[in-house]
Amino acid sequence: MNSFKIGERIIYPNQGLAVIEDIQEELLYGERFQIYRVRILSNNTLVMVPSANTEEIGIRRPIAEDSVKEIFRFLKKHEVEVCSDWKGRYKEHVSLMRSGTIFDMACVLKGLYFLSLTKPLSFREKKMLEKAKELLIAEISEVSDLSLDKIEQRLADTLSLCAKTFKQNLEI
Repeated sequence: MNSFKIGERIIYPNQGLAVIEDIQEELLYGERFQIYRVRILSNNTLVMVPSANTEEIGIRRPIAEDSVKEIFRFLKKHEVEVCSDWKGRYKEHVSLMRSGTIFDMACVLKGLYFLSLTKPLSFREKKMLEKAKELLIAEISEVSDLSLDKIEQRLADTLSLCAKTFKQNLEI
């Protein structure tokens, strides 16, 4: 079980970077619960999360700085399968985004990016593509010395490099 401390930065699935503002004991229905008061930094929202539910929700610590290279390697090398059924694809992407892992977000980003090269994305898929990109950029920026702009540019360059190979495979 994750045990977080006040002031610690965490990743809240589908919301991004957050900070533990306070840890309180609450008495609910005759039982004592430890509750984290979590501030989501992107929209300044305060969320109260029972400490026993952090794993189930997918709350985790940001990746280690040395994992940043792995993310970009994953984006370069990972094969993308794009489901032709819109509903199935959207459901799968929602599930991946909710998992909270950075590799799942990278998978959604790459899949939707490549799909956008072959046809226009729906409104929901465009929003999900932007959300996945925003979450990746924010987390990588948190753990590295790079600015948001530099990370965004590096992501764009990596995806565009992979897109050349993807387009060549489509033409075959």
